[in-house]
Amino acid sequence: MKVLIGSDHAGYKLKVEVYNYLKEKGFEIEDMGTYSEESCDYVDFAEKVASGVSSGKAERGILICGSGIGMSIVANKFPGVRAALCTSEYHARKSREDNNSNVLTMGGRVTTFEIARLIVDAWFETDFAGGRHQRRVDKISRIESNNFK
Repeated sequence: MKVLIGSDHAGYKLKVEVYNYLKEKGFEIEDMGTYSEESCDYVDFAEKVASGVSSGKAERGILICGSGIGMSIVANKFPGVRAALCTSEYHARKSREDNNSNVLTMGGRVTTFEIARLIVDAWFETDFAGGRHQRRVDKISRIESNNFK
């Protein structure tokens, strides 16, 4: 599975830790930036990761900014992207199980690496349940189709 990861300056430290953790676990992961704690715009990196997931360059993405909110807002503008801001293992599991999320967002200023590791593990270990949830995801896709005409 190919994973794209990106952050702004506020999420940089956590991004590096998550990147290294996933590399150690054997994931094919590509760092889309930023590459320092120098102030930058989260939108630029959310766009890189979300467009990569939307176009099929990667199956999943991870985005980290200060709160995780800005990244999730931007990522959800891209067709086929279902970005979920997760602050707990429960959120990560439900975002995959019920919503088939393909982009995980977290807040670097509010999430420790220990918690992020649990979130990431839950997110990758949980499969989409399908069934009645597929009907709901299909409705999201129809809304996207109408909005991008």
